[in-house]
Amino acid sequence: MSESQLWGDVDAYFTDQIAQEDDALEAARRESDAAGLPSISVTAPQGKLLRLLAEIRGARSILEIGTLGGYSTIWLARALPADGRLVTLEYDARHAEVATRNLARAGLDRIVQVRVGPALESLPKLADENPAPFDLVFIDADKANNPHYVEWALRLTSTGSLIVVDNVVRGGAVLDADSDAPDIRGTRAAVELIGRHPRLTASAVQTVGAKGYDGFLLARVRA
Repeated sequence: MSESQLWGDVDAYFTDQIAQEDDALEAARRESDAAGLPSISVTAPQGKLLRLLAEIRGARSILEIGTLGGYSTIWLARALPADGRLVTLEYDARHAEVATRNLARAGLDRIVQVRVGPALESLPKLADENPAPFDLVFIDADKANNPHYVEWALRLTSTGSLIVVDNVVRGGAVLDADSDAPDIRGTRAAVELIGRHPRLTASAVQTVGAKGYDGFLLARVRA
């Protein structure tokens, strides 16, 4: 058995035991695949972890940057109370259409708002609305803009809020300080920004699984 096959089998085991998908989650994956969306959603154990983080935080409002087909959105939104709010930003209108259908099927369309367009255009508009601070921000969009997304996350959160940045290991490529790849440069810039920012305390976790070798960064906003 190859290493990658082993990782995928372990993910499947944990999914079956502690991160089971229901019909809505399975349908979200199936419909995303049928629509030709990239197969880059979080895995079920990762989705369950996001939900647990939101529940531990007692989140009432969540911001997601990067919707894709809404799979991670469903996991996150299910951590919210009935009067909670989740705003998710998606660049691609076709992806947003798929996500909107998936969220409606999951019964979450009343608390989730999908906003379409470049996130760096949507975020200033969101800030202009002067929303209550978001309790959790999940950043999983184009990696080149990660440092900008972190800066906006800080503007839209308050003390105690959590910021999760996905895909920070990039198969180990994050070590390449001389890389010209925009995703690596953006990831390194975000990590270094978080590491030196006086209002953030953070750690990063390397992961293996069905999506290969990667990892995520978890930060908490300080006073």
